[in-house]
Amino acid sequence: MPTEVSSSPRRSARAYFTLLSATYGLSTFGNFLNLLAVNLYVLHLTGDAFLTGLLMAVRLTAAFAAGPVAGLLAARFPRRTIMIRCDVAQALAMVSLLVTPASSHRHLLWLTAVVLGAGNTVFMVALRTSVPELTGAADRSRGNGSLVTARAFGTVLGFAAAAPLIGAFGYGAAFAVNGATFVVSAIVLRWMPLSFGERPAPVVEPTARPSRGPRVLLLASPAVAMLLALRGVEGLAGASHNVALPVFAAQRDPAAPAVLLSQFWTAWAVGSLSMNRLVQWWLKRGDRRLGEHVYAGATACASAGFIAAFLDLPVLALVLVAAFTGFADGLGDLSYATLLQARPAVERAQLFGTSAAVETLGLASGSLGSAVLLGQAAPLSVVALFHAFAIAAAVVYIMLGSITGAKQ
Repeated sequence: MPTEVSSSPRRSARAYFTLLSATYGLSTFGNFLNLLAVNLYVLHLTGDAFLTGLLMAVRLTAAFAAGPVAGLLAARFPRRTIMIRCDVAQALAMVSLLVTPASSHRHLLWLTAVVLGAGNTVFMVALRTSVPELTGAADRSRGNGSLVTARAFGTVLGFAAAAPLIGAFGYGAAFAVNGATFVVSAIVLRWMPLSFGERPAPVVEPTARPSRGPRVLLLASPAVAMLLALRGVEGLAGASHNVALPVFAAQRDPAAPAVLLSQFWTAWAVGSLSMNRLVQWWLKRGDRRLGEHVYAGATACASAGFIAAFLDLPVLALVLVAAFTGFADGLGDLSYATLLQARPAVERAQLFGTSAAVETLGLASGSLGSAVLLGQAAPLSVVALFHAFAIAAAVVYIMLGSITGAKQ
């Protein structure tokens, strides 16, 4: 009987976290739907591809600048409140496009890009920082796995739904659906009886160790600095396949490039979804953990998979490669978040904020670099160059980690 009583709150907490993960997946769906809808809408309004790219650059710049700020906010203020306010701000940004005349949208879209870029970053930092409090420190890999699974669903469905929704009902419908996802997320967060690590401002004692800024933390911990550097390189490489895949699909099947894109991302999602169950099963079969070498190895495997996807493979082989890549991609994301969450609570939020800035910088740099190179080289060559760099960085990371471990 005592076991059943004590396990009941745990089951309840898991059920609530599952609901939170589903809500996060819905929010991710809205974000990726919005990503395509806003870009297409700018092109529709202006007919200028340069302005479309510039708007994306503004969005990424806002996300990059928000990273360190997000870390400070998540360390000092109630994270639930931060997340709700991010949802409300992004919902209002979408509503503003619905209630204002189209003639004002050329200017309003710049503000919308800033709100969406910064809001998504701050929300994610607060959420990832809160996972140990939401699930318990020992169960954080399961919680991260649920979030990775939800994100995979949301990503694929958001990309898949954008074109049909806009084609059938127009841009306003896409903006309304996206705004509704933020509203649902805010309502669930407000209602959910879980602890996000909220606590009153701590009383500063003379003997308490002062909080250190991100720069000091990274200088004091080279291992963490190397981990974040590898994450930045991973973002740099990841941008290349996102930019090159539509070009590759159009070259391979000019009549129906969307079919190849759908096949690839659906198989990628299946691989990412299966990862969580297999990894949780593996972790339960002994004293195992998702360490630094697991993250680096998964990063290298995912990069190898993305390179292979740009070979002229038969459809079945392409689907298998995409599923493998999704599995490795998901495992890398799960391992990385679990590693950062192992840091002390006073450091965790700052590290996630710094990580968000590093990832965004890698993504922006990779997007710009690969877009320029695609004008000069084939998609395979561009993707192979960027992802070979990521593989080399992962190998160096493992070697340095082994050397450091041996010295210790």
